[in-house]
Amino acid sequence: MSFTLLKTDGKARRGRMETVHGTIETPVFMNVGTCAAIRGGVSTMDLREIGCQVELSNTYHLHIRPGDDLIHRLGGIHKFFNWDRPVLTDSGGFQVFSLAKLRKINEEGVHFASHIDGKRIFMGPEESMRIQSNLASTIAMAFDECIENPAEYKYVKNSCDRTYRWLVRCKNEMARLNSLPETINPSQLLFGINQGSTYEDLRINHMKRIAELDLAGYAIGGLAVGETADEMYHTIEVVEEYMPVDKPRYLMGVGTPVNILEAVYRGVDFFDCVMPSRNARHGNLFTWEGKLTILNESFKFDTRPISERCNCPACRNYSRAYIRHLLKVDEMLGMRLCVLHNLYFYNELMAKIREAIDEGRYESFYRQYRVILGERVPQ
Repeated sequence: MSFTLLKTDGKARRGRMETVHGTIETPVFMNVGTCAAIRGGVSTMDLREIGCQVELSNTYHLHIRPGDDLIHRLGGIHKFFNWDRPVLTDSGGFQVFSLAKLRKINEEGVHFASHIDGKRIFMGPEESMRIQSNLASTIAMAFDECIENPAEYKYVKNSCDRTYRWLVRCKNEMARLNSLPETINPSQLLFGINQGSTYEDLRINHMKRIAELDLAGYAIGGLAVGETADEMYHTIEVVEEYMPVDKPRYLMGVGTPVNILEAVYRGVDFFDCVMPSRNARHGNLFTWEGKLTILNESFKFDTRPISERCNCPACRNYSRAYIRHLLKVDEMLGMRLCVLHNLYFYNELMAKIREAIDEGRYESFYRQYRVILGERVPQ
């Protein structure tokens, strides 16, 4: 793996990451396929067409169904879902947050009750690394604890210390796994995760400590989980100063187009979020003119595409009126077209961000679209 910082424009960074599964041009948005598929009937062939560079899947969910051992037997996740570009797998750490009523944390790891059938599951750093090694993803995320904001200072501090110890165990276990002859991807990369809630001193101290481990990349976790947007942006600014310049930077689980513009402005390279596909399934769409709710009555007779500035499969072929009708009658094609549109928009947004940084005009691009993309399309 190599990461090259090609250019900066203010804090905004234009980079290129070479991996065993191909090149990633940054800033990049990773399209989220939790269970090795994008919800809404979108295939990996579709992902290629709409400009997806990296697909993201969920360690916890794939461990439960269909099972990481099964995916390993079938040759790893790339063969499993026919994808020849990079894949990032999360660690299961977010489920420490999202399944709070079904888990118990101790120094060794986390005891879960499966959200499917209640079956008891244990996952610690070593287990997470073994699952991700079985999946054979390009990038594996370290196992951590994601804490809801706001949180009590003492608890956050203890959690950060434990997350650091878990990271050391993740690094050691990945090195062991990558050395085994049966490992499908012996070039698997490890990203560490910065935690610390919204406490500046905890964030800085934790970032300094994990930076010393010389990992392939670093993520900012524990944001978009209860804090305000301004608190999130401030936390990014605080952490960014202590993140290695020569390693990719990943803001986990974020977010809206405006969130992405703001985070790129503050020096972030990687993004992921279920928002574009989840919103799309309910008819909430993103366009270069702003946000659009296609289920609105005003679009009943509208023969225009979702956006006349968009070249996605939905906008090239279908009208707002038809897509609205499909959603109204619960036809799967409606969801599929909307998901394709939103993901195409996100991937195009990142391409235009990269172009703006390349040309030294990200400041003006950011100033223009941070307003437009947060507004509603006029009816």
